[in-house]
Amino acid sequence: MKVIIVGGGQVGSYIASLLLSNGNEVRIIEHRENVFNKLQMELPPETLIFGNGSDPDILEQAGIENANVVAAVTGADEINLVVSTLAKMEFGVSRVVARVNNPKNVWLYNKSMGVDVGVNQADLMAHLIVEEMNINDMFTLLRLNHDEYSIVQMKVASKAKAVGCKLKDLSIPKTTVLIAITRNDSIMIPKGETSILSGDDILALTSEVDRKKLGELFG
Repeated sequence: MKVIIVGGGQVGSYIASLLLSNGNEVRIIEHRENVFNKLQMELPPETLIFGNGSDPDILEQAGIENANVVAAVTGADEINLVVSTLAKMEFGVSRVVARVNNPKNVWLYNKSMGVDVGVNQADLMAHLIVEEMNINDMFTLLRLNHDEYSIVQMKVASKAKAVGCKLKDLSIPKTTVLIAITRNDSIMIPKGETSILSGDDILALTSEVDRKKLGELFG
């Protein structure tokens, strides 16, 4: 996968390192000379592009015509929105992810501006707090398909309905798939004969509709 990252600060450089370590092709664009010099000491030289990511010529230099994803993660919302609009409308990039710095600007991060996913850190933290309060030990790790599905992690409560039961005997919602169970530092692939114990950590893919049902079983 080819990814172009606009913004070489702490967020951009971390994302670049993570993607590179997983075998992806990455180009990172940064216009601040001091930040760019720091990137030269951290990342392979072929990944670095010096210039303004809101300049179409710089985006073309980075190879945006062949990019699968563009991530606009600068500290300025106006730049992230310009980059997103250019990437989607001008170059037809299939997936555009943009960082939201000011939560008040989140309403601007929509399809008409070219943004497929707007990452609002304040909103994510608020959701984690609310979920911890309302859904016991169920945490959202990843949202999929326009937030219709989520990958969640939960710890089985001591008095949960599922404790002592085999999976085949539980009414698991149809739109839920149990991915893995962690028990005493060992990971198991859930099967029909697997029994649920108190304290098990469960990783599951579930729809937003069935999250509550899952919580009632294991919470």
